[in-house]
Amino acid sequence: MADAKKLARVLRVRTLQLGLAQAQEVRLRETHAHEAALSSRIARLAADVAPTADSAAGVSLAAAAYYRERLHRSAETAANRVRTAEVEAERAAEATRAAKRDQSAVEKLIARAETAAVLREIGKLRDAPPTRKVRHDPC
Repeated sequence: MADAKKLARVLRVRTLQLGLAQAQEVRLRETHAHEAALSSRIARLAADVAPTADSAAGVSLAAAAYYRERLHRSAETAANRVRTAEVEAERAAEATRAAKRDQSAVEKLIARAETAAVLREIGKLRDAPPTRKVRHDPC
């Protein structure tokens, strides 16, 4: 009885931990998607600032080069943030898998304990002496 309560409590804790791990994984996956979108937007901006044949003014080329260089630095930073977010998301996915394994292990322990309890009850019924009801005829 105490083991059943203890296992039920452990299962509740493991279920909560699994839920937290899944929420963390979802949050980090969203962060990764946001960082990837930001990186692609910066790349598009850098492509838009690239010099064209019709922009021959020296001031215009210098300004474009300056902004393009800043955008490239921003793109490098964004790429690093994407890689970091990807690593964190993968780490969170592994934590979710570990939490799921822990929860499954506790569920298996509970199932084994229930099976053992049923088998013990069956054994007690087999070993119990036969009961006989005494029936009296109506007089």
